[in-house]
Amino acid sequence: MVSYIIRRLLQGVVVVFIITFFAFAILQAAPGDPIDLMLGEGNVQMSAEQRAAILHKWGMDRPWYEQYFTWLKNFVSGDLGESIVRRGSPVSGMIFDAAIPTLKLNVIAYIIAIIISIPAGMLAAIKRYSVYDSAVMVIASAGVALPVFWVALMSIIFFSLKLGWLPPFGSSGWKAYILPVFALALNELALLTRMMRGTMLEVLEQDYVKTARSKGLSEYAVIVGHAVRNALLPIITILGVRAGFLISGSVVVESIFAWPGLGSLFLDSVNRFDFQVVQAIVVLLTVFVLLANILTDLLYAVIDPRIRLTK
Repeated sequence: MVSYIIRRLLQGVVVVFIITFFAFAILQAAPGDPIDLMLGEGNVQMSAEQRAAILHKWGMDRPWYEQYFTWLKNFVSGDLGESIVRRGSPVSGMIFDAAIPTLKLNVIAYIIAIIISIPAGMLAAIKRYSVYDSAVMVIASAGVALPVFWVALMSIIFFSLKLGWLPPFGSSGWKAYILPVFALALNELALLTRMMRGTMLEVLEQDYVKTARSKGLSEYAVIVGHAVRNALLPIITILGVRAGFLISGSVVVESIFAWPGLGSLFLDSVNRFDFQVVQAIVVLLTVFVLLANILTDLLYAVIDPRIRLTK
């Protein structure tokens, strides 16, 4: 198991290196000039010498590969640098301030999705072809099919503009969490419910479940003691993958609800060519996804002892 973890971590380092390289290359190839954005919209005149001095200060006059390895060295040492556009603002502080609202939003949405979806999927499988099963599948199918941005916009129109119950944007107060959490959790909840129902149905048809029933065990003991444990294995895979991409996928929701998180900071930095901030966010999200996948594999081994023997 230890060798497996070390091997996965080394693979993760390679992936992070590749991601940072492509992120840097794409930003370098992007049209626009960050110096013009630094000057603002005041049509400030600048001489060639002044422009060259600014380029030299930020290292933009060096070859791109020198800029990349300088940035990578600083990143590994924990120095994320300063924002090019927001002068004097350390990137680490900006990301930390934005990460807290994003984590709060996503953790709440994820917990709600898990708490509702797993029991709902289990019960739908146990009551297969019942009215409850049909209702759950209709709702889950709609939740998977509806785009997140559409759900977010419709929830603002209905609950904020029509009824006036909830604030349409911002993050002040507990009511501000309801609509963005709903928009984020709906798709995850629907997907996990469908997955749980499908895996539970498959497990209930296995021979060991039939054997447990033939021994006279109660239905509760068969479901909880035998079926659920094995049905959760595919769900853990989805949970691990979606946990990483849920945070990176909240960019749209944060933009619609004007949520002061990583998504809003990322979009604003892309539009303003704030390379330091964009690169740092891309790398940190990549690391988060990789760690989520590694933790998923470890949970696999905890739930199924057979997997430990193969690691």
